[in-house]
Amino acid sequence: MQLQLRYAATGLVLLVPNALALLRFSCSQLVVERLDPLVNPGVTGSPHLHQIIGGNAFKASMDPSSLDIPSAATCTTCTFAEDFSNYWVLYFQARNGTFKRVPQKGNVGFEQSNGGMTVYYTPVISGQGKVTAFKPGFRMIVGDPTNRQSSNVPRQLTYTCLKSPMTRDGETPDFPKQPCPYGIMVNVRFPTCWDGKTLDPPDHARHVAYPSSGTFESNGPCPASHPVKIPQLFYEVIWDTTQFNNKADWPADGSQPFVWSFGDKSGYGNHGDYVFGWKGNALQTAMDTNCNINCPQLKSQSIQQGNQCSVKAVVDETIDGWLDELPGGMPVDK
Repeated sequence: MQLQLRYAATGLVLLVPNALALLRFSCSQLVVERLDPLVNPGVTGSPHLHQIIGGNAFKASMDPSSLDIPSAATCTTCTFAEDFSNYWVLYFQARNGTFKRVPQKGNVGFEQSNGGMTVYYTPVISGQGKVTAFKPGFRMIVGDPTNRQSSNVPRQLTYTCLKSPMTRDGETPDFPKQPCPYGIMVNVRFPTCWDGKTLDPPDHARHVAYPSSGTFESNGPCPASHPVKIPQLFYEVIWDTTQFNNKADWPADGSQPFVWSFGDKSGYGNHGDYVFGWKGNALQTAMDTNCNINCPQLKSQSIQQGNQCSVKAVVDETIDGWLDELPGGMPVDK
């Protein structure tokens, strides 16, 4: 089977030319709390709330020199292996200034009972050439939660206002300005070129890059500084904003009402974190054999089995219901 994915960013629509293979699978929610072992290692109560998916080895400190993630985890919320990826949380701010956490719903074919995301790993689009899977200890971040400028948003970070479950066009770098009939999809596409040496630099970003010309979808070349092609890691998350579609509850000035847990109302702070945690050579095997959606070479589990994996939150605070402020007292942009 050949699958075509339609991407768009700031008015430019790109069609993936007959992607020969990709892994597409579900990862349900592991826990929602203020921990971030990548940016704030060892801190109980990071500045903003995160939604965590993947294996249950997740904790405040995940130093790769002392923690072998696949060995430490006893379960994962993902269909395939242990994929430890941090994510952020969306809130609705009502006209009276109070906040309520926005729930999630499953993507097409992935109906999760407790939220989560769809994860893609795609090798070289043309099918010609190989990619090098991430190595143990590899970590990366794309996007910047402090960014509030549209010009600084990579074209690979977007929002889709869903008219139906299958809407895949009209992506924008900021939050949709109107109610979305089926919710808001957030899209995060990570860089696809690696320097071949560094697993996790201090900024968690300089060791990876996007193609030097063209795009991943057009099989653009990697820059000389980052010559190693790696799989494109791609997250899709559907936020069920439908219960908040009554414009009478939106701000009186007509602006959109959603805010990230890190206080961003623009949407330009869209970002994603990744901590590699696959067992052994499983991911390289999947990429080398061009697994397409299903992958018999990998051990898999049902969504229902993944939903049973969880960890207990260690930060004791209220994150649901109507709140007077964002968790952790995070201020909202004016």
